Amino acid sequence: LVLRLCKARSPGRRKQKLIRPVSRLQRTRDEAASLPSSPAPARGGPAAARCGRGAGGGGLAQVKVFNAGDDPSVPLHVLSRLAINSDLCCSSQDLEFTLQCLVPDFPPPVEATDFGERLQRQLVCLERVTCSDLGISGTVRVCNVAFEKQVAVRYTFSGWRSTHEAVARWRGPAGPEGKEDVFTFGFPVPPFLLELGSRVHFAVRYRVAGAEYWDNNDRRDYSLTCRNHALHMPRGECEESWIHFI
Repeated sequence: LVLRLCKARSPGRRKQKLIRPVSRLQRTRDEAASLPSSPAPARGGPAAARCGRGAGGGGLAQVKVFNAGDDPSVPLHVLSRLAINSDLCCSSQDLEFTLQCLVPDFPPPVEATDFGERLQRQLVCLERVTCSDLGISGTVRVCNVAFEKQVAVRYTFSGWRSTHEAVARWRGPAGPEGKEDVFTFGFPVPPFLLELGSRVHFAVRYRVAGAEYWDNNDRRDYSLTCRNHALHMPRGECEESWIHFI
């Protein structure tokens, strides 16, 4: 927009200057032109990570250009996958490697033939337990004695010299006519437990109708031990995972 302001000349008055208000669009272009320019990356060249507002409005908030010589911070699990797949590219054999992880020292209780009998006798039974990078998780089955009930897992990393508790959450009914309930639990695992021989012990507590019941694996406690776990992955699956990673 250009506004020309003209006034009549009079003897003794100076010439009036031309006033040109600059539009917002023009001001944005001027500011962008004053920034140092850089050549646009060619296809396959440095990548730019942009952070800005959505399509509803607003301009570019930040631009980060990663050059070929940069050393960005990459998580260890990503680097390990890169190393695994780079070795795979030079090998025609299937991939085999060993990981250290917590492994249950007992079979899944829910698969035992006497699981139902134990549940009726104890009113609470561990179903199964799994381990992952996030920690230990599992499910517990209880008899529906009353509506109000509490289920918790008491665990230790030090052979019961110190203990912790994780409250289980109700997941839903189970069994015939809803006479049983299933609870889920989970708790984190500290990094020092991922050393060979480290162990976790735990037991399940069930409080209902003013009474307390336990499932401690017939007084042996449930335990998990850090062991070497061999993994075998066919070459085709590794190549596919590498493609997905890219």
